[in-house]
Amino acid sequence: MKIKVLTLILLGGIHSNLYAKISTPSIFGSNMVLQQNHACPVWGKADPASSVVLSFAGKTYQTKANEKGDWRVTLDPHPASSNPLIMSITEESSDESKISSSIHYENILVGEVWLCSGQSNMQWSVRSSDDCDIESLSAHYPNLRLISIPQVGTQEPQYDFNGSWKASTPHTSANFSAVAFFFGRRLHQILQVPVGLINNSWGGSACEAWIPRDRLQQCKLAQPYLEEWRAKKKTYDYDSLLADYKNRLAKWEADQKSGHAKGQRPREPRNQMTGQHRPANLYNGVLHPIIGYGIKGAIWYQGESNAGRAHAYREIFPFMIQSWRQAWNQGDFPFYWSQLADFKNEVSVPGDSTWAELRESQTLTLKKLKNVGEAVIIDTGEGRDIHPRNKQIVANRLLRHALVNQYDHKIPHQSPLYKSIEIKDRKVQIAFDHVGGGLYCFDSKSPVGFTICGADQKFVWAEAKLIGQDKVEVWSDSVSSPVAVRYAWSDNPVCNLYRKDGAVTLPV
Repeated sequence: MKIKVLTLILLGGIHSNLYAKISTPSIFGSNMVLQQNHACPVWGKADPASSVVLSFAGKTYQTKANEKGDWRVTLDPHPASSNPLIMSITEESSDESKISSSIHYENILVGEVWLCSGQSNMQWSVRSSDDCDIESLSAHYPNLRLISIPQVGTQEPQYDFNGSWKASTPHTSANFSAVAFFFGRRLHQILQVPVGLINNSWGGSACEAWIPRDRLQQCKLAQPYLEEWRAKKKTYDYDSLLADYKNRLAKWEADQKSGHAKGQRPREPRNQMTGQHRPANLYNGVLHPIIGYGIKGAIWYQGESNAGRAHAYREIFPFMIQSWRQAWNQGDFPFYWSQLADFKNEVSVPGDSTWAELRESQTLTLKKLKNVGEAVIIDTGEGRDIHPRNKQIVANRLLRHALVNQYDHKIPHQSPLYKSIEIKDRKVQIAFDHVGGGLYCFDSKSPVGFTICGADQKFVWAEAKLIGQDKVEVWSDSVSSPVAVRYAWSDNPVCNLYRKDGAVTLPV
């Protein structure tokens, strides 16, 4: 009996080798959404020099695999379609001894595709957000499709990942990114077309981890962080840390059995070399496998892990966006981010703030790149928790940018931005752009959150009032010759300025 089983296994192996090996990475598959009105690339692996024929939406595309077995075709632009489509890919091997193989993907839709990336606040799930029970129960959207990229940190560019597209249901949406889901759901409801969401966020990730190493070498302000990791690599010994952990765990378990265990169970150490902070790790591990897939744009929620390098972020963050756009070869696709929310304790005395400096770096990116936008959420945070539960409002403010800039809706979307300053008679008048129907003070008649200083650069709390629709006048009796004004300059500021139409707040 054993001999017969072995023979069957051997025959099965021989039989499988008779076939060619056509495949695509997992970003392509049944239930996927392709970007509408876009020449979408499709790529994969096959036997070297074999012919590949792809059929989709009544059209046929032919190509040949190169000497490494790589192949690629570009689909003609297709309008949005809620009718399920099929994609068939067939390989005819140049080796006549091999039988042709094919793959078939079903239930494909054409609509809008958005990449959703960042750290833990983008990773934060629907299940853990406000009204999670109602949100999950109402998540029946067969034409809203979701896919998540596993968290893999590596210095080697990855070709594929373990994942698949799924339609939105109460089950599939519960563990999906909340900001991404709420953004995509609203977009789907407004446009009435299929929407595909790609989530590749990783909690705690550094911005430098999302940039290819060769590009980081060109970024001056990234050099200290790169040098820190070069030094760490020379001395880091994960095997030693793991061995020490196993010894401590064994001792803890033995003490547990004898009733003498103290403290909590030891935690297994994470390998920092494969983690989310090492430069280029996430670009290679969770971004590279999907680069080139047809998208409309990207939304981003990250920055907390870079607060200690806030000044450098003003160069590193736009550098990251540029590196993604260059790699995607899809022009300056839309890129919208969430400014950091309020967090930590409120302060009684004005002072420095790494979070405020990081917010400023985010806002400065608006001037450096085109087709970008910022969702200001400084009024949505929780002082005691770095993960605010109200992800709906974050998604809505991100979506406003997309609805206006990509889909021609006429709604408020930009926060008021600094325009000019005039110092006169011990007072400072600040003018703003993008005020819509005018500036508005929430919960009080006067603006709060301003500080002012003289030549000594010692900031004190300031009084303020609205002047017309677009100006704020700021002063302090203790500052006779003001030279600078700040607004909401703290980790968790008390501030209240909005534009009237749309409740969009001022940035730092």
